[in-house]
Amino acid sequence: MAKSIYIKDIKAGDKVSTAFLVAEKNMAYSQKGAPYLNLKLKDRTGEVDAKVWDNAPQWDPLFGKGDIVHCQARAVSYKNALQLSILEIRPLKAGDVDPADFFPSARRDPEAMFAELEGFVASVAAPHLKALLAAFFADAEVVGAFKRAPAAKGFHHVYIGGLLEHTLSVVRLLDVASRHYEGVDRDLLLAGGILHDIGKIREYRYEGLIDYSDEGRLIGHIVIGVEMLDEKIAALGAFPSETAMALRHILLSHHGEMEFGSPKRPKTLEAMIVHQLDDLDAKVNAIQGFVADAPDDASAWTPFHRLFGRFLYKGKPG
Repeated sequence: MAKSIYIKDIKAGDKVSTAFLVAEKNMAYSQKGAPYLNLKLKDRTGEVDAKVWDNAPQWDPLFGKGDIVHCQARAVSYKNALQLSILEIRPLKAGDVDPADFFPSARRDPEAMFAELEGFVASVAAPHLKALLAAFFADAEVVGAFKRAPAAKGFHHVYIGGLLEHTLSVVRLLDVASRHYEGVDRDLLLAGGILHDIGKIREYRYEGLIDYSDEGRLIGHIVIGVEMLDEKIAALGAFPSETAMALRHILLSHHGEMEFGSPKRPKTLEAMIVHQLDDLDAKVNAIQGFVADAPDDASAWTPFHRLFGRFLYKGKPG
């Protein structure tokens, strides 16, 4: 079933008949005690609040969070925001829809991005680091997950292929930094950049809605990544212990501060550069996405960004 309209194109007053992904769902009650369903619906272009006002208890058991549903609805404006008033709703089977309609993905082809990343791997001169990176990317399970995983759940690169896009962007920046600053170990810098977020392939679930895996909630991608690193190094046999320690330190410190989840703060030149450029790339992507998704209205400012703790300037309209 082809999707007939996307959220970004819906306007107040429209009659809507199309499919959405159910991102959130809960039963609520009006001031008079009448039950209604409170929904957040998504497609690849954004999300919209929706309400099922009538017969909510009857509709409730038919679908759940993470399901794709077909809706008949009216689009209304409520407190200057678009909202859907659902008249009918029914679940759809996975085979009836194209997942690409509902899950945002990186704009660039993952195979092209991965090929470019492999070019950086090939440029690593140190034999032991080249062998380590080759061991990661000779693992079909790792490569398959690496091409699909998001880089985060709610801040930056929150889409299929986001981890690969973010990693490649960081490695490009690291390559420039290695030529700009004296005394930098380029091979170590690039290897650390390529592997700094590798644990995210297991931190998230991304077959449907992006969410944390049990391993992600209990352990987190930093420790997972170090475990994966140690496993590959052990399988290689001989590997310089100082280099292994330097790589572990990059992974353990790339969030910069303990309050942001780093077990260690950066204490080497390469670890500091990876941290700073990782942070820069994440924040640039987050700002770009937030500005792009901001309401297209007469205001030159976005809504308040909770994580940045500020409004962001879009520029004057026109």
